[in-house]
Order: sequence, then structure tokens, then C-alpha cells
Amino acid sequence: MAAASHADAGKELISSQRILDHIKVLASDAFEGRGPGTVGEEKTVAYLSEQFKAAGAMPGNPDGSWVQNVPLVGIRSTPSWSFEGCASELKLSAPDEYVAWTTQVKPQVEIKASDLVFVGYGVVAPEYGWDDYKGLDVKGKTLVMLVNDPAIPDPTDPSKLDSNMFKGKAMTYYGRWTYKYEIAAAKGAAGAIIVHETGPASYPYEVVRNNGVGENMTLKPTDGNAGDVPMRSWIREDKARALLKGCGQDFDALKAAALKKDFKPVPLATKLTASISNSLREMQSKNVVALVPGADKHHKDEYVVYTAHWDHLGKTEEGGQTHIFNGAVDNASGVAALIEMARTFAADKKALRRSVLFVAVTAEEKGLLGSKYYADNPLYPLKKTVANLNIDSMQPWGKTRDIQVVGYGQTTIEDLIEHNAELQGRHVTPDSRPESGGYFRSDHFNLVKKGVPAAFLEGGEDVIGKPEGYGEQKGKEYGSHDYHKEDDDIKPDWDIAGFGQDAELYYLVGRDLARDLKNVDFKPGSEFKAVREQLLKN
Repeated sequence: MAAASHADAGKELISSQRILDHIKVLASDAFEGRGPGTVGEEKTVAYLSEQFKAAGAMPGNPDGSWVQNVPLVGIRSTPSWSFEGCASELKLSAPDEYVAWTTQVKPQVEIKASDLVFVGYGVVAPEYGWDDYKGLDVKGKTLVMLVNDPAIPDPTDPSKLDSNMFKGKAMTYYGRWTYKYEIAAAKGAAGAIIVHETGPASYPYEVVRNNGVGENMTLKPTDGNAGDVPMRSWIREDKARALLKGCGQDFDALKAAALKKDFKPVPLATKLTASISNSLREMQSKNVVALVPGADKHHKDEYVVYTAHWDHLGKTEEGGQTHIFNGAVDNASGVAALIEMARTFAADKKALRRSVLFVAVTAEEKGLLGSKYYADNPLYPLKKTVANLNIDSMQPWGKTRDIQVVGYGQTTIEDLIEHNAELQGRHVTPDSRPESGGYFRSDHFNLVKKGVPAAFLEGGEDVIGKPEGYGEQKGKEYGSHDYHKEDDDIKPDWDIAGFGQDAELYYLVGRDLARDLKNVDFKPGSEFKAVREQLLKN
């Protein structure tokens, strides 16, 4: 296939209709929300394997199969909390007012009369001169933490955030809930309670609730995850305010104090007793892997890896009602695009010099587990992995003049994205919501942490033929009404032309890497550049 100007003279290289056809199957009630370890997984894995084969790809596992087994443990937690001391009158109901669970693989977790301590954002960041603990021993205590990074005002313009502290508006890893549980474990805490706020979290409490009522998962550990913090939890903002008020503290005042380097932890005159009963099950989930091999004997052992997660939230039973979370956008759309890109690469395989691997990963919604397993147990050497291109939700509101790069400034893949977007008559913009921490919230991040340059695109907002602000508004509506809710279904107002446009851009970038042997790296200043250099040395 020859290089194109304006994406092969306007011809649709990747079929939007085919992508929609896959979504109709994958996001149907028959697939039961594609929960790992369920009938929905069996149907999904079978469908993806069949479709990758029909698209002309080969089995991607070197053992000749279409799958990589991923050992998981499912943990369905039923928590109860009670307070004594200043918060003894506070009675909370799970999951509507708080959620609590554990990643420790045991039938029961008990926390007895654990002192509560407000620790601000719970961050230790030496490069910013920041320590929210100030040497306080929190072993056995339960930490109450704010969500996201410290939002430090710019000293020259308080209406903006200080770009020299925690990357200003953009989230750092310190703002991720995963970091907060990790630092709590490192400090020996008994539990961590994150106060949910919709703005900083970038999603409503219902998202936390829906995740909390389902089955949580962990990669099968050898030690039962004994080193993890025993209790992970979130509390609704109004209930956190009530908790603090009962203990003579004001939430807003504490939050303001937590924005200063001299903040010190605030012990609360209350103790938490928590019990978490767990139903455990082991399962063998699966990453689905497909390969289009390169034709150049000198470069076919180098790999361009595309990823997209096939799983969603499955189904739950509450109040005698069955709730199915079909995840049409998140992420039936992404794996549908993966299949169709495999079809396009396979049609051009004689021209490919490097190999192209497609990995539809499991258990992203449970903590990026399938991609973590692949990163820890790669089917092909990470040293030979040129780049990762990750797809997590396709934009269903039509073609756009722009395309967003999540984590803009990290890698030189951006140069290829900008070049190919220009061929499409588009321009690249940084992520419009860097404060949501999207760079740390999808599967590419596990490969990034290993030193593999990765790109993750988010749909554009400047929708062709629509009034200014239309795309931004549709994105907000999706986040408020559909994201991780039962309403993430195919909608009558979808304009599927954007599927083919964005998938084509992903394809063209991968083609530059696989056919034209373009090379990419982390940019100077990226915290992962040194990791990449070390990977290539080994």
C-alpha cells in the first residue's frame, strides 16, 4: 500500500461500519458486560479469536494459540464499619455512602479500633520537597486522604495552578488512587480512605459505587498480597464532611491546609473498626493475542504492539434486578477497532518489515491487570518492542478536525501522530483534561513503566459539521451519564464516521513504525526515558 496524501485520497482505510458491527455483538446483553471469569469472557474470547483469524492475522502466542492465560483471583467484599469516639454517631451504609474492599487474598479482614488520621493528599514527593506525613508513625492507623494531587495555586496568578508543583493542572502519578493505596501499604497503615470529590476525581461517586459492588480482582499472588494495605476504600464527600465535623474539624479548612508544604497530619479523635468478608475464587482469564508478522528477516523480530481492553464491569444483581454494564464505548469500541486494524495490516503484510502484535487485554477495569501480566510476562521481548499504541474508547460523535494526545510531551510518537493527523486534515492537541490523569489510567501505562514508548489518543472535540463546543459537551455528557454505568450502550445519535477516522490514524502511525522502520523514544524530561535506556542496555 503506497504512502498516502490525505489518507489515501479520502478512501476509508478502516471501515467504520465494521467497527460498529463488532460493537453490536460485544456490547450486546448476550455478552453480559464482558466480566472476566464469566460466560461473558468465554463468548468474548471466542469472538475475538474468530474475528482476528477472519481478518487474516495469525495466533499471537508463540505456542500457536490465540490467548495468553492470566491467572486471577476474584474477591467479592462485604464490608461493615463502626466508629467510636467523636464519630460514634456516624452510621454509614455500603456501597451508597462508602465502598471498602481488599486485595489481600483471605476470607476475612479485620481492623480493630484503628486510629484515624487525616494526611492531606497522602503524598511523599521528594522532588517537590513534599511530605504529608512529617515523620508520623502511621502503622496500624487508617489514613483519610484527599483525591488527586495537591492543587497548588500559581503564586503570580492564583487563578492558575503552579506548573512547577505536581505539573500544574496535569495529574502526576501521586494523584492516582493506586499510588495512595501503595503509599499507605509502604507506611504500614491498616487502611486508606479516599474522600471522593467529583471534580478532582473526574467522575461521579456512582462510578466508585458501581466498581465497589462488583467483584474486585488481583493477579494471583504467591503470598496472598500480604504486603498490600489491608483495606482500600472511598467515602462520599458529604459523609467525609460529617465525619470530620463530628471530630471538630472543617473539611474545607483541612483541604486548604493540605495545599501547603508545612501541612502536618491531623489525628482525629475517633477509631474505626472494620470487617471485610470476602468470597474468593480463582480463575484463568485470558489476553487475546493476534500477530501480523513482518516480512523483513532483519526486522521481523521487532514488534509494534497495539492494545485495547476487552473487559467491562459485567453484571450485578441488586434488589432482585439484574444490571448489565455493556461498555459499548468503554471498550467494545476499542477492541472492535483493533480487529479492523489487524485486517488492514494483514492485507498489506508483504510490505511490513516489523511485526505487528494485537493484544486485547483482560481486567483493565479491575486495575490494568491483563496488561500488567503481559508487561511482566511478555510474549515477545520488551527490548524488541518498538512502541505501544493503546486504544481505550473510540469517539462516537463524528469526524473531527482535532485529535487529543493523552500525556502529551512524553514520547516522539507524537511526531508521527502529528504528521499523519495532518495528512487527514487534522491537528493534534494535548489532552483537554490532564487533571483526570488519563496517562496513568489505561493499559499502555504498564508498558511505559517498563520502558516501552506508548501513545494513547482521545477523540477530538472539534466535530465537523457541528457547532462550537458540541464535542466537549458530548464528552461531558458521556462522563456524567454513561461512563461505567448501564447506559454505556449504542446510542441513536452516534455518528460512526469518527470510528474509521481515528482508527485510521492509529493505523497510519503503526504503519510508519512497522513498514517504514521509524523509531521512537521518550522525550528528554520524561521520567521514563532513563527506564527505556536501561531496558535497551540489558
